[in-house]
Amino acid sequence: MIVVYVIAIVILVLAVLIAMVRMAKGPSNADRILASDVIVVVVVCGLAVVVVATRSVSALPILVALSLIGFLGAVSVARFLVDRESGGGR
Repeated sequence: MIVVYVIAIVILVLAVLIAMVRMAKGPSNADRILASDVIVVVVVCGLAVVVVATRSVSALPILVALSLIGFLGAVSVARFLVDRESGGGR
């Protein structure tokens, strides 16, 4: 079973590296923001893999908090971009 955990971590590390490249090269700020959101999601997934591998539930509150922060960050940035494109008024 350890092989599955190692493969999952390797895939997650590759995903972070690809997101970092997108963050560095991104032609727009929206691409950079999306890449940072992907990094948050990958960190949450990595933490979930660690929780499953160690069979310890002590990291679950951190997992929930990071998920909430990632979700709220994505929603607030999306609202900011929509407001900016529409002229800022409601």
